[in-house]
Amino acid sequence: MKRPLSDLPLSDLHVAVLLGGLSSERTVSLSSGEQCALALEGQVARVSRVDAGRDLAQVLTDLKPDVVLNALHGAWGEDGCVQGILETLQIPYSHSGVLASALTMDKDRTKAVLRQAGVEVPGGGLFDRHEVARRHVIDPPYIIKPNAEGSSVGVYLVAEGDPTQAAVGADDWTYGEQVMVEPYIPGKELAVAVLGEAGGPRALTVTDITPTKGFYDYEAKYAPGGSVHRLPANLPHHVFEAALRQSERAHAAMGCRGVSRSDFRYDDLKDVLVLLEVNTQPGMTPTSLVPEQAAHVGMGYRDLVRWMVEDASCPR
Repeated sequence: MKRPLSDLPLSDLHVAVLLGGLSSERTVSLSSGEQCALALEGQVARVSRVDAGRDLAQVLTDLKPDVVLNALHGAWGEDGCVQGILETLQIPYSHSGVLASALTMDKDRTKAVLRQAGVEVPGGGLFDRHEVARRHVIDPPYIIKPNAEGSSVGVYLVAEGDPTQAAVGADDWTYGEQVMVEPYIPGKELAVAVLGEAGGPRALTVTDITPTKGFYDYEAKYAPGGSVHRLPANLPHHVFEAALRQSERAHAAMGCRGVSRSDFRYDDLKDVLVLLEVNTQPGMTPTSLVPEQAAHVGMGYRDLVRWMVEDASCPR
């Protein structure tokens, strides 16, 4: 029988890094996973890069890793499916478990849990995508996004007189028949990374994100120079502290473990802070927010990745 992960020195571990996968966020995951694999080389005995496909269970059975670092993003890799495979195989893995992963990938259910926990979330709700394509279901400006995607995939900002919403009714739309429609919240885009430590969730700092061109979309997130990150964010003290505490509360309420990232909008005119979503598999690319925040508090990239491996567990 395989020994518990805690009984093995880091230098003796065989770590399988899951990357790529089947979702629309495959490209981002390939970058995250490769960076993590490079960071582990020299720290562990063996690193296996696994481009996660439908044969994942058989591939891992053959590889027999001691631990899995899950660098997948989006559907299947981030929504509890892969986590279920890993628990069935009884392989310790990084990041959140089945329930938290499934919950946080469903934006509508996430909002319900966070409201119950006392965290302010946007209004709006789920609508049939064809209805959204035909008319304004709420007053513009508003945001349309898939209910179960990340990385700003399929996200649109719709203004008065703007026919952009018609895109969600197109035949090539692949992000589900229902879409989340929320009022657009003007102001600052903020993010907070959280580490699930033994003493409880610990928020690192707050980043203020300014896109170099308009809206904070997929390109602004991942293209070099697509956005400017300021950390720590220049915010009133009460807002900064509220973002930290609400991120920790969200991490706990959703049942997350390992690393998570909470994304906010702050309307500085109305002094309103709103949590948009919780990410259980935040990016680890060269432009990603979590490693940047970790470095700000003295945890380098290699240290962060090592922490993820050491934190890995198999709940069942």
